[in-house]
Amino acid sequence: MTEQADVEFYWDPVCPWAWITSRWVAEVAKLRSLDVDWRFISLRLLNKDKNYETDFAEGYIAGHGSGLKLLRVAAAVREAEGRGRMGELYTQFGGDIHVHRRRKELTDHWEAGFPDYLASVGLAEYAAAANDEQWDAVLQAETDEALSRTGKDVGTPIISFNQGGSSYSFFGPVISRVPRGDEALRLWDAVWEIATFPGLAELKRSLREPPQLADSLD
Repeated sequence: MTEQADVEFYWDPVCPWAWITSRWVAEVAKLRSLDVDWRFISLRLLNKDKNYETDFAEGYIAGHGSGLKLLRVAAAVREAEGRGRMGELYTQFGGDIHVHRRRKELTDHWEAGFPDYLASVGLAEYAAAANDEQWDAVLQAETDEALSRTGKDVGTPIISFNQGGSSYSFFGPVISRVPRGDEALRLWDAVWEIATFPGLAELKRSLREPPQLADSLD
């Protein structure tokens, strides 16, 4: 990794929209030889002041809670093994949740910190981190940093483009399918032009198709 990566991608493993966008970023990184720093943003910490019983549909506390605990594990791995492990780890967690249909395996055991799942993916030595709140300071700091770059009232994904000593950050793009090859590069170049225009504040539409998860892994 360079001192400042070409791209910083803030991820929570349980967000399907962030997952789809991350696979596009990974595709472009491969095609353009870009360094990506896979950083943390916690939806559970982002929504810590909300009432999960009234503000969210049933199941969100288990979903966001699972994301928080997986990020605690990721933070422990990063401290022990370095940032270079994060892309691989996100692919493991996100692939299991969104493609291999192991989400319920986590959410059913989220309060315990899903030790069986972590053992199954070779992370048994980090299992205690899932329920260790000391890692929340790290996750909160990165969540706050991500929001400081975009402003509040956003979620995941958040991306920063870094080039020539300047950083350009935004929420999104929220996409429902993973573009590959030339299509991925065309979208990347278009987003770059939008993101680096100094006067742009927002571009959004709320109509969207469901995320196409089945074919989101290479």
